[in-house]
Amino acid sequence: MNNDTLRHPWQLVAQREISTKLRDKTFLGSTAFMLIVVLAATIVPALLSGMGGKDKIAVLDDSGAKIVAVADAIKGGDSYEATRTADVASAEQLVKDGDVKAALLPGKDGFEVLGKQRVDSELQDNLREAAVNLGMEANAQRVGMTPEQLRAGTQVQERLLDPGPLPEVVAGFVNIGLALIFYITALSFGMMIAQSVVQEKESRVVEILAAAIPIRALLWGKVIGNTVLALGQIVVIAVASLIGLIVTDQADILKVIAPVAGWFVVFFVLGFVALAGLWAVAGSLATRQEDLGSTTLPGQMSLMIPFFFSAFAGAEAKTVASFIPIASSMSMPGRMLTEHVPLWQPLAAIAILVVTTVLIIRLGARLYERTLLQTGRKLGYREAISLKAS
Repeated sequence: MNNDTLRHPWQLVAQREISTKLRDKTFLGSTAFMLIVVLAATIVPALLSGMGGKDKIAVLDDSGAKIVAVADAIKGGDSYEATRTADVASAEQLVKDGDVKAALLPGKDGFEVLGKQRVDSELQDNLREAAVNLGMEANAQRVGMTPEQLRAGTQVQERLLDPGPLPEVVAGFVNIGLALIFYITALSFGMMIAQSVVQEKESRVVEILAAAIPIRALLWGKVIGNTVLALGQIVVIAVASLIGLIVTDQADILKVIAPVAGWFVVFFVLGFVALAGLWAVAGSLATRQEDLGSTTLPGQMSLMIPFFFSAFAGAEAKTVASFIPIASSMSMPGRMLTEHVPLWQPLAAIAILVVTTVLIIRLGARLYERTLLQTGRKLGYREAISLKAS
């Protein structure tokens, strides 16, 4: 313990919180579980798609095989593979037995795609596009034209007025994912903060600590220590995600995520600190672990309602939520990652969140001071507010 620690006793409390958690098997186990889940979510889908191999398409001759090859190129490669058969009956049998995905057979005016119960729409579209391209090239040669001349004026290109950084489906998952990260982290650490306060009250350790350290220093130490731990856990998970993306050749996603990472950290820290103060108060109101079910209910609802609002509400509702304290920690980073947000909006949301965090922490500190040494019975929030400072 150095002189600086003595001048700032909250540092001692924060160090104690960090060292205690790093030796806690439950904390280490939950972190390891989250790492496994993250790695599985990034690596397993890629492995499964790679293990599936190419879809086999039965064909009768070279023309069919050529169409399958072009369709494979349209899909991006390593997707379709032609399987030669002697006749139509053999191709139909392969389809019935499930040995091939479909069969490409000669039709009345080109080709037909044969399936067992249904034909995958993407496969059918790719085969159709390949057949059209090859047919146009052959027809162009017959009339003395190049394929480029034949296709002139037929290109249809996409132009978006307000393109998002990510596809719509991916954007939806990203919004839910970012909100879920904040929700799970804030809830798990919040319950640990409340439980540690109650444990100290039950064992009378808090009375010894309060005699040596100002009660506000105890609160700040718990809040800062657990904030550091939460950020550390997020960094570890982010590194695991990075490894998974690199291993599965999905590193291009980082180009979209990287610019928003700093904003996410700011919103995460502010929202987490505000909630950590509430969780500490929830622990100080209780006298037994059984009391936490009721004292932590406001904190749980403060997380649950904004989470569902931020993750599943419509676009306009998410825009509103991105300015509401706590909800903004879950909504704004997702919006910035999936749509073009003017700079003033995250700055305004941060300003509102800073003011709210300061007010919550000041109120929490007062309640914490008034209730921490109350060990006779569980207190309610209204009763805690009405208590006079000791």
